[in-house]
Amino acid sequence: MQKVSVVILNFNGRDYLKQFLPSVVEFSEGHEVVVIDNASSDDSLDILKTDFPGVKTIVLEENLGFSGGYNEGLKNIDSEYLVLLNSDVEVSPNWIEPVVEFMDNTPGLAACQPKILDYKKKTHFEYAGASGGFIDNLGYPFCRGRLFQTIERDNGQYDSNQEVFWASGACLFVKKEVYYELGGLEEDFFAHMEEIDFCWRLWNAGYKVMVCPQSQVYHVGGGTLEHVHARKTYLNFRNGLSILLKNEVTSQLIWKLPLRIVLDWIAAIQFSIVSGPVHGLAILRAHLHFWASSLQFIKKRKGIIRGKSIPTRYPKMVIWQYYVRRKKKFSELFS
Repeated sequence: MQKVSVVILNFNGRDYLKQFLPSVVEFSEGHEVVVIDNASSDDSLDILKTDFPGVKTIVLEENLGFSGGYNEGLKNIDSEYLVLLNSDVEVSPNWIEPVVEFMDNTPGLAACQPKILDYKKKTHFEYAGASGGFIDNLGYPFCRGRLFQTIERDNGQYDSNQEVFWASGACLFVKKEVYYELGGLEEDFFAHMEEIDFCWRLWNAGYKVMVCPQSQVYHVGGGTLEHVHARKTYLNFRNGLSILLKNEVTSQLIWKLPLRIVLDWIAAIQFSIVSGPVHGLAILRAHLHFWASSLQFIKKRKGIIRGKSIPTRYPKMVIWQYYVRRKKKFSELFS
């Protein structure tokens, strides 16, 4: 069995492969590097064959999305640790060893992420992960280094190893045994926020999720869907409600879900004004599809272990702290 496999899911990402795969190969020496191709229609496979002959390639016959692509492709990999790495990530020297050593020596630790910085602005944290992810009392996600659209400069203020609620799917270290114990990523999400659902299930099952900033990588972000894409707005709002319905304690869900829905309607108005009507319509469409699929997520609640309260969950409403109390930095939430 391999110790570590670095696994990149690719869909029509030939340019990202040419740009970023060389750093992955160079700085992952001694570890297996694998590309799962999600039925690309570009020349990704030709590039892998000619330019990266040492990289193992797993070819899927159809695009199964982020969750389904990984779940299917990882069946062909036998390693103690899996590193789910986005194709638009530049890694740095010695990026694997600190995380693996930390996980080896931390009982109960099943998933971990490095510090994730912005490839386009390397002095700042990256939106999708920063230095570890959290959710608030209503299930809104944010990061240690990013609240909504406010992204902090990295001054070493979040360099401590600590427990977090979720680790970013842009660069996710996970024990394979636990990955399959919990059923992998939620395939009904297709893409976006599936790592939050997975980490919530980890905590409920008694495992830990942490960040190890001694390792750092640089993420472009929006490699598959740009932040301005209405499809991303749709997926984030639909999956955000689905995560809450699937994982929240019943006594809390009965009031949190209606409140989230009302806040989403307000967000739809704001998005329509700021980003255009297509984004407001995407939120409304997300709600329609959420209700259409709500029964299947209610059924999935039965198979989820629920233990004591999760220590890394922020007990207040981050939307209130950010928009009303004007707290714009992660560190200010606890003051």
